[in-house]
Amino acid sequence: MKILGINALNHDAAITLIEDNKILFAAHAERYSGIKNDSNLNKEMFQDMEHYGEPDYVVYFERPFVKKLRQLKAGQYNEVFSLKNLPQNHLDEVMGGKYSIDEYVDHHLSHASSTYFTSPYKESAVVVIDAIGEFDTISIWYANGNKLEKRWSQTYPHSLGLWYSAMTQRLGLNPQEDEYILMGMAAWGTQDDDLQSIIYNDFFGYHKELDLRMNLHKGCMDYEPSIYPDDGSEQWKFDIAANVQTICEWQIQKVFRKAKEVVPETDNMCYSGGVALNCVANSLVVEKQYPNMWILPNPGDAGSSLGCAAYVGGKHLNFDSAFLGYDIKGWTYPVKPVLKELLKGNLVGVANGRAEFGPRALGNRSLLADPRGKDIKDKMNEIKNRQKFRPFAPSVLEEHAHEIFDMPTKKSQFMQYVAKCKYPDKYPAICHVDNTSRVQTVSKEDNPGYYKLIKEFYKETGCPMVLNTSLNIKGQPIVNDEEQREQFIKKYGVKVYLSLIHI
Repeated sequence: MKILGINALNHDAAITLIEDNKILFAAHAERYSGIKNDSNLNKEMFQDMEHYGEPDYVVYFERPFVKKLRQLKAGQYNEVFSLKNLPQNHLDEVMGGKYSIDEYVDHHLSHASSTYFTSPYKESAVVVIDAIGEFDTISIWYANGNKLEKRWSQTYPHSLGLWYSAMTQRLGLNPQEDEYILMGMAAWGTQDDDLQSIIYNDFFGYHKELDLRMNLHKGCMDYEPSIYPDDGSEQWKFDIAANVQTICEWQIQKVFRKAKEVVPETDNMCYSGGVALNCVANSLVVEKQYPNMWILPNPGDAGSSLGCAAYVGGKHLNFDSAFLGYDIKGWTYPVKPVLKELLKGNLVGVANGRAEFGPRALGNRSLLADPRGKDIKDKMNEIKNRQKFRPFAPSVLEEHAHEIFDMPTKKSQFMQYVAKCKYPDKYPAICHVDNTSRVQTVSKEDNPGYYKLIKEFYKETGCPMVLNTSLNIKGQPIVNDEEQREQFIKKYGVKVYLSLIHI
């Protein structure tokens, strides 16, 4: 039976089609609409899905009427009384009544299922941390076989994810979108015990350690620590970010300590939810608490399209690759021409094969460069229109990763952890101000074409890695077709290889 899982009407709409233990297709709406983090489905993504077969059963990733009860509690009356935000109405609008939703699965159960049923574990604790589901904001589960049992939860308005988003907003960034920028800013700031205490005591610990003192659903724009007023400088933002990130790490580690308490049966851990994209905190958890940890490369709401389908299917899925989306067919990975550009010291783009399912570019929709050049960061920042303080990530041959980085795990094929670079002066383009990197390890099994490219680059230069960032214009979705490719080339004058075709 083919099962279609759907996430929509939230940020980053997505669909996933599975059959038995296979993931046939998974894709984000933004790759088709051109709208970053598009919350709406579109017909084109369903048409691509149908190349892999039409579903026999359709599942949605949350319970809309339970969500409306929470919206009522939150005072979101326009949402409560709207019919446009009902999933079936939206699906009918897009697909003309072709598909009907057969089942609705709880939001956090979809998250938990997405990571557990793609993991290598048959028994595991599962932690979900996000901004909010229907009511749950944190949940801890015991998973065994095809069963998931909720053991503990935190509920709205007490939300670590909402707090981090609110502080993102306080720093002038976009909540539910720019949290990773706050994480990057943190390394530039100064740790301050007094400031940490003020921030923590202002927001947490009213009744319990993880409880919030206030509902932060609308942000915290009025927040200014009394001993550290906003002076309008970048450094003020960096220092706030540094201490916010530290508090976030404390709170996340409390959750995982709670997991050890309520799920004593196993040392395996599966982790999901938007907060699982905080790779700095992930590294601390895997180093100090759960070395056997699996994180789906798409742990946010888009990944719940996979999770709700997996829950109904009730089987572990063969998750051997994150390349599950739109397929640019017809050619092999363009190793030779891309290598030629890298050896010239040029930036070069690749759009090849199936698109990544998740927010990370992993080699099939990537902008690449030599990580050794001192001016590479400036060139990349100009093209990406990014803040200068933000780091870029390396893609390194798996067999050489531990030579160059103090890796917290054997593998990091989905860029989910950070690691200290042992030779920051040698590889300045991929090192953050604290000499860490968000490392992607690449093996022949992960991506044969990308592995071959890096291997050939290593043979020519002695450098077993390349700088890798997403192939997109800031605020735009990743390049996925000829039209988007041409726009990128026209704007930046960088060669982009759509399979073996280039200008």
